Amino acid sequence: LKLKSKTSKTIWNTEEVPEGSEFDDTQDPREEPEYQILFKQCVGTEDVFLGMSRKDHSTACCEYMVIKIKLPETKCSDIALDIQDEVLDLRTPKMKLLLHLPYRVNSKDCKVRFLSEEETLEITLRVSRMFDFINFA
Repeated sequence: LKLKSKTSKTIWNTEEVPEGSEFDDTQDPREEPEYQILFKQCVGTEDVFLGMSRKDHSTACCEYMVIKIKLPETKCSDIALDIQDEVLDLRTPKMKLLLHLPYRVNSKDCKVRFLSEEETLEITLRVSRMFDFINFA
């Protein structure tokens, strides 16, 4: 139990502020791009044909989250991307996306590629759950 000193003039503790709230900007006129979140899992023949593992088709058994963001009329050099464990922040001159992720991810283990012919940014994030070492062992 931590006791707060009565001489402090702060109105909240920094641990109480949710991650990603520093990016919230309701006055920004840029539009939000179209995006979709897909889930991907690594399966082998023993999973598909024999059902030997405990994996099923739910998102709880997926190891990766793939986010596809449509960015029409955007060059790769115009994209500013910040990925944290619970928040994705994407900004271009015309669009802005602040996405609170449905699952916690490992922000250090990700792949990003820009498909210029499709005008799509594809981000692959490794999902980080508390008991993955038990579920996927």
